[in-house]
Amino acid sequence: MRRRVRRAGCVAGLATVVALGTGSPVHAAGIDFTPEGSQKNGDLAAQVEVIKYDTSKNGSGPSAGPVAAAQTDWTPPPCWYAPKWTPSELRDYYQRTYEAIIHDPGMPPEARNEWNEERHNYIDGDYKDFNEENTDEGMWWGAVYNPNASIDDQLKCDRIPFWADNGETPEVENVITPEILAGLAYEQIKVPGTEVTLAPGGKSKVNLPTWAWLDGGEFKPVSVTASLAVGGLDMSATTTATPKSLTIEPGTKDARLHPASGECALNGDGSIGEPYAKGKADQEPPCGVTYLRSSGGGSYAMEATVTWEISWTGTGVAAAQALPDGTFGNEQAVEVEEIQSINR
Repeated sequence: MRRRVRRAGCVAGLATVVALGTGSPVHAAGIDFTPEGSQKNGDLAAQVEVIKYDTSKNGSGPSAGPVAAAQTDWTPPPCWYAPKWTPSELRDYYQRTYEAIIHDPGMPPEARNEWNEERHNYIDGDYKDFNEENTDEGMWWGAVYNPNASIDDQLKCDRIPFWADNGETPEVENVITPEILAGLAYEQIKVPGTEVTLAPGGKSKVNLPTWAWLDGGEFKPVSVTASLAVGGLDMSATTTATPKSLTIEPGTKDARLHPASGECALNGDGSIGEPYAKGKADQEPPCGVTYLRSSGGGSYAMEATVTWEISWTGTGVAAAQALPDGTFGNEQAVEVEEIQSINR
């Protein structure tokens, strides 16, 4: 049974009281009215956890960490619409939240009125008794909020809960898609740490190249799959990160990089750079740095950052689709000393 989708005059659901001008999340009778869509006290436990993540092919280990998008104007989805409630679950949610609002003496009257009006829309308005008679035919859809996004971005999904038959994808903006799943999987990706091997061993020497490299066995593609299988829908997306290059920041302007760009390309075997061997001290390394000044009694904070090429495939999308490159790196302390010589 298909019903029309209604857009709320102000932010729907849990965010209603925020949009009414309180300026910050409101707590009423123990319920935290924030748009994240989850309650520590279990008040919204009936909501379906619609997105599942398979991280079995993700990076692991104590040094692993999340990639950051190199393209600064791209961010993972801040919010989306997905199946969330059966009719009885939505009825229970509205009833308990309504009771919390009317018993809160600090709640603005307009908040009570708007919530009551919205609640009655599902009782005897556009819908009858929360569409209970069609329980087996569909689900109530609602906004799901990415807790890593800003509140303003989360609140771009401002529709009140709406009905969709099983297997039907509503034609509304920000409805869940494989591409949205890919962006959410991006957030879950972890890659190995980037502590490079430096040689010759010990302290680096002024005006002598310091070789830097990463073994191929440490840097392999990693991936995360996000999937949704509820309300008659079944979709998934796998986001894969593949190591691409290493960039070195020497930690001082008094240094010369190898190559000059500081970006060392990935070798065919997945390694980066070339291991140092005895007799190569005066040669220019394919990846490394030559320090031009001593670090004195301290050290330089050399930063090694690996760039990962990221793409996704998913339901209905066989060819890999590009997402912004990701980066992950860390600092290493490098001590540099002058070579002392004695003239006789």
